[in-house]
Amino acid sequence: MNPLRKALLAGAVLASTAGGGVVGAAFLNGTATAADTTTSTTAAPAADSTDATRPDVDPSKGGHSANGVTETLLTGDEAAKVKAAALEALPGATVERVETDAEGAKYEAHVTKADGSRVTLKFDASFKVTATEDGMR
Repeated sequence: MNPLRKALLAGAVLASTAGGGVVGAAFLNGTATAADTTTSTTAAPAADSTDATRPDVDPSKGGHSANGVTETLLTGDEAAKVKAAALEALPGATVERVETDAEGAKYEAHVTKADGSRVTLKFDASFKVTATEDGMR
């Protein structure tokens, strides 16, 4: 390959990499950052759901990925235990879905509280609430 062609190809690769980084940063702007999972977070979300901007993703079916981990919906005993723990923490709430967590907790429950507000509860392996996030991201 001649030197001019190599330089043009290298420039194209560099430009597409930089452009992808800019697009990725813009997409992630406004989302919650990793927080100490032993405390409650109250940062307001940029929108009710970042998945709403991606029509091919149905948030009710899980599948969100972060940190190289893809969340999966819980079933069976695990699902029942997380739902029970969520309802114990927020009596009168409605549990929308329960799943594994990609941001550091073992499990999470997406919940609509009795007052209509939405939160995501994070749980450890013992089904203890470790954090509460406003909204259902």
